[in-house]
Amino acid sequence: MKSSGLSWRIVLVRPRNPLNVGAAARAMANFGFRDLVVVAPHPPVWQEARSAVGAEHVLTSARAVSNLQEAVGEATLVIGTTSGSRRNLDRELLPLADLPAWLKRCAAAGSRAALLFGSEKTGLANEELSYCHALVRISTSPRCPSMNLGQAVAVCCYELARARVVSARPPAARAHLSEPANVHSLEHLFARTVRVLDHTGYLKPKARQATLIKLRRLLLDLRLTNNEVRILGGILAQIEWKLENAEQKKE
Repeated sequence: MKSSGLSWRIVLVRPRNPLNVGAAARAMANFGFRDLVVVAPHPPVWQEARSAVGAEHVLTSARAVSNLQEAVGEATLVIGTTSGSRRNLDRELLPLADLPAWLKRCAAAGSRAALLFGSEKTGLANEELSYCHALVRISTSPRCPSMNLGQAVAVCCYELARARVVSARPPAARAHLSEPANVHSLEHLFARTVRVLDHTGYLKPKARQATLIKLRRLLLDLRLTNNEVRILGGILAQIEWKLENAEQKKE
C-alpha cells in the first residue's frame, strides 16, 4: 500500500518540562503539524506550557489525556521513537532517514498516524512501545544518543515534511471494512483474547506481563483490517461464551 500522505498526531508521553512541550508545539507549527496530544503530563507542566511563540494554535487545540490508548485509539499506524540505549527492545530499530520509504511501502494513503515521544527522563516504557508498529531512532552520536524532547520532535517533523508523507487533508470520517483497523479496535480484540486466555489458564502469573506485550505486538504485526477484526472478535466471543457456559454447568 503506497502512501502519498498521512494525517499525523504528535503524542508526548509523560513530559516533565513545560519548555519542552512549548518547543515541541513550535516545531510542529514550523513544519505544518497541528494535532498534539499529551499523555499524563504533570499538572504544573501542562499549565505552564500553554504558550509558545508562533504555536498558539497548536497548544490551544492540544489535548491532555490520562493514558496512551486514549491518545492513539483512532490511529491505524503508531510509530515510537527511542534511542534504544540501555535496554533490550527485541525489535529492529528503523533509522529516521529510512522512515519515509517504510511508510510509503506499509501505510495506506490518508490513514491516521501517531508519532510517540517518551518522557525526558525515561523515554517510552516497554508497554508503551508495544503499541507501536515500528520503532524509530534518530541517528545521533553513540557518546550522546538521547536528544532533548523539543529537538527530537523538530527533527522528526522536518524529516516527515521534507519527504512529503504529511497529508494536508483530514482523514475520512467513515472507516471501510477493507481499511486497516485502528488501535481502539485492536485493543478490544486484545482484551477479548486476554479473557479467553485467562479462562484457559494459558497466562502464567510470572510471565503474564511479558506475554501480553508480545501478544499486542503480534496483533499489530498482523496488520488486520476492520473486517478481519470483526470476524476474529466474533470467533473469540463465541469461544468465551462457551467457556463461561461450561464453568456455570460445573457449578
